[in-house]
Amino acid sequence: MRGKIPYIHIVLFVLTLFSTVIAGALQKGVDIFKEPYRLVEGIPFSLTLMLILLSHELSHYFASKLHRTKATLPYFIPAPSIIGTFGAFIKMKSPIVTRKALIDIGASGPIIGFGVSVVASVVGLMNSEVIVSSGEEYALSLGDSLLFAFLAKVVLGVTPEGYDILLHPIAFAGWIGLFVTSLNLLPIGQLDGGHIAFALFGNVHRFVSMALVIALAVLGFFIWTGWGLWAFLMIILGLRHPPVMYWETPLDPKRKFIGWLALTIFILTFIPAPFTLKT
Repeated sequence: MRGKIPYIHIVLFVLTLFSTVIAGALQKGVDIFKEPYRLVEGIPFSLTLMLILLSHELSHYFASKLHRTKATLPYFIPAPSIIGTFGAFIKMKSPIVTRKALIDIGASGPIIGFGVSVVASVVGLMNSEVIVSSGEEYALSLGDSLLFAFLAKVVLGVTPEGYDILLHPIAFAGWIGLFVTSLNLLPIGQLDGGHIAFALFGNVHRFVSMALVIALAVLGFFIWTGWGLWAFLMIILGLRHPPVMYWETPLDPKRKFIGWLALTIFILTFIPAPFTLKT
C-alpha cells in the first residue's frame, strides 16, 4: 500500500520557505512591494536557515525510527517575524521507552543542527564585513555566545573599538541556528535538553528544571526580558519529564558521552543577552 502524501507538511514547508525568503529580503532593505524581483536576495538566508531547521528535525525523526518510536515528519511554522519562522517541530506519537532512546532522540537534532550552524557561521563570517559603527540611535545589536565570539575572532580577527561586524545573511542564519540550539538544549521539562538531563540524572532533572527556570526569570529581570517570557512558557508546558518504561536499562559510555557533549554545546551556544538596543 502506498503511503499517504504528507500534504500538510509540504504546504507548511513551502510557506515557511517563502516567508523566510521575504524575511531575508527585508533584512537587505528590499521593498518587496515596489521591487518584488529583488526577493531573490533573501534566498541565501532562507536556504541556510531552512537547512539548519530541516537537519535538526530530520535527525530527531530518523533517531525516533531507529528506536521504533512513532513520530511525525517535521512541521514548519511560517511567521511574520524578522526571521520569517517560529521554527519547526516533530510530534512524538508514542512513548520513548529507554534512556538510550532518550539520549539518541534528544541529542541527535541539536548536535546535527549545531554542526550545520557552525559551518554556516564560518562561511557567512568569511563573507561578512567589519564596518565603522553607524552611530544610529536605537540600533539593534546581536549578542554573542562563547562559540560565535570565538568563530568571529578566528575568521575576522579582533574587531577594533568603534567598529561593528555586518553579518552576511548566511552568518545571521548560522547565528540563529546556534541560538535555537541553545534554546532546545535547555535541560528543562521535555525540551531536547530535558530528555538528555532526565536520561543522565533521573528524578534530579525536576530540580534542575526548577533551578534553571528561576535562573531564566532572573536573567529576564536584569538582562533580557525574553528570558522571563521563556521561563513562563516553560512553567506552562511543565517542568516534569514522564518516566521511561525500562529505566533499569543502563546508559553505555557512548550515550553518556553524547549526553555530556550536548550539554557542553548548550554552554557554548547560550547567549545571556541575545538582542540589545544600542542607544
